[in-house]
Amino acid sequence: MTKIVFMGTPQFSVPILESLVENDYDVVAVVTQPDRPVGRKKVITATPVKEAALRLGLKVLQPEKISNSPEMAEIVELAPDLIVTAAFGQFLPEKLLQVPKHGAINVHASLLPKYRGGAPVHYSIMKGEKETGVTIMEMIKKMDAGGIYAQRAIPITKTDDVGIMFDKLSQVGMELLIETLPGILANEIKPIPQDESLVTFSPNITREEEIIDWNKTAEEIDWQVRGMRPWPVAHTTYEGTRWKIVAVTPLDETTTESAGTIIYRDKKQLKIACGQGTVLTVDQLQPAGKGLQEIAVFLNGSGQKVAVNQKVGQDEAK
Repeated sequence: MTKIVFMGTPQFSVPILESLVENDYDVVAVVTQPDRPVGRKKVITATPVKEAALRLGLKVLQPEKISNSPEMAEIVELAPDLIVTAAFGQFLPEKLLQVPKHGAINVHASLLPKYRGGAPVHYSIMKGEKETGVTIMEMIKKMDAGGIYAQRAIPITKTDDVGIMFDKLSQVGMELLIETLPGILANEIKPIPQDESLVTFSPNITREEEIIDWNKTAEEIDWQVRGMRPWPVAHTTYEGTRWKIVAVTPLDETTTESAGTIIYRDKKQLKIACGQGTVLTVDQLQPAGKGLQEIAVFLNGSGQKVAVNQKVGQDEAK
């Protein structure tokens, strides 16, 4: 039986771990991030992968940093045949990559060489891509630069956001890994080098990128909003207060008003001018200090002071 050390952290990784166990691979250890404080009350919370590993009765290791850690020494001692990673969240040192006789493979949520890095799903949506997918790749010292064993693409629809796409890609990754693993272990599937001329990157989202630039078109702002939902959430300001913008709809109409201008409001609808004369309507938002609200609830409550011809985004630091 093939001995595997699995490394992952978020919910995306859980079905992939479960599938390895269900398909009779010997998962000798699960490596995940340490428990962290979560939410306003800072409750110390285990990662989804840790919870799944404990439920499956698997050994759990949680290094703050894997390189030269006691946990790394323990992995070396376990002498796994293969390391499988899926959204682990740490770089693996070259010394560790050399331990398994079959090396290390990664389930990466993009169609490499596009979107190397920590936020490939976010960027795929934010850039308006028509499709994304999963790549099974060999791990080398350089980030997400190893050869490709297999890929599978799926479309990005106009209703997809990061949360939905993570769920879809997790299932795709699970299926593709289980289909590909026998060929990798038998040395029948060889990794194909990535075309370096096609490489793009998806670094972790910065606070500045969360700010809505109303000079973008309505469609581009919709990409941004969906590409940051349910986290970290795009936002704007109105008269000094922050609105988290959770859902918008680009409209099939135009305006001559400048970008960021509120051009229409009634009890059920709020329309805002965007770049190139385009228009969107806000469907859901979260005002500062309050919960998520449908736009009609907001406009008939705390949003009563929102006025036509006023502007959003005037208080953001660019």
